[in-house]
Amino acid sequence: MSKDTSDLSSPTGSASPDVPTPPVSDVPRAAGGADLEPAGVLLLTDDRAPRASDVALAPLGVGLPGRLGAEAIGTFFLVLAGLGVALYTTLSGAGALGVSLGFGLALIGGTIAFGQVSGGHFNPAVTLGAAIAGRLPWRDLLPYWVAQLVGGCLAAAALYLTIPSALPTLVASGKATSTRAFFATTASGFGQQSPLSRLSTGQVAFDLLPALLVEIISTALFVGVFLASTRRRTQRNLAPFAIGFTYAVLVLVASPISNGALNPARATAAAIFSNGAFGQLWVFWLAPLVGALLAGLAYRAFAAEPIEEVTEEDFLEEEELELDHLPS
Repeated sequence: MSKDTSDLSSPTGSASPDVPTPPVSDVPRAAGGADLEPAGVLLLTDDRAPRASDVALAPLGVGLPGRLGAEAIGTFFLVLAGLGVALYTTLSGAGALGVSLGFGLALIGGTIAFGQVSGGHFNPAVTLGAAIAGRLPWRDLLPYWVAQLVGGCLAAAALYLTIPSALPTLVASGKATSTRAFFATTASGFGQQSPLSRLSTGQVAFDLLPALLVEIISTALFVGVFLASTRRRTQRNLAPFAIGFTYAVLVLVASPISNGALNPARATAAAIFSNGAFGQLWVFWLAPLVGALLAGLAYRAFAAEPIEEVTEEDFLEEEELELDHLPS
């Protein structure tokens, strides 16, 4: 095996005596010689073969408990920020634009902070799309979903506990109302639970079909942007911004119709503490997962690079590769 790594160790071509660089031949490659596509989002790459120091930025080599912890914390942050702005928008005057930016900016921050650990999903629909696209082992799908649900529900519980007991009646102009009814303004819904129905006091509402369509289409677009912006031959330092701003604008589009879920974990977290929302929760699982399925299949069909399925063994092999090349 060649030991010449001078062309990879520094821009000037001189090898560093302190930090050995693994030769290109030591990097795992897919069948046919294609580079193995990691599951992370913050990996900067170019046309050369990846080095171990590159792949270390991706979640390959991170154990499942660490990745699940990152998903739980990231989802907690996303739901706390987005639902928190939505819950008190009557006091802050943030409005629909403020709510969508709350979700989008929190997603940017969470992706930058935790994307290199878990892939930065924070959304069961994104996790399904990543699994279909070969970015995540299928055996990790349900654990990721559980972690996301735990993080989202804990965030909603924290927000629910902040509501002063007299605030719901005050906001309702003196009409007696419950804390759960006040929290229901953050929940996704259709028909009498839609934002339009609340605004028009029940005179007009968006029904089931518009809610299904907007959630399926918006989630498909969002998951598609996630998969495309995190593929190997893109500038992944821009991926968190593409993902976050895409989520923000799609939430803004869907908000008048369904209160903009695009995320089953976010929808579940809000429904648990809201009146009347739990019975409609199936829509906000079915529609985003269908959208993610469409996006994942489209990515596999039209991706311009070979797709190599990531398995749990790849995570372990990459961890060994990184440890083998640590300075002694």
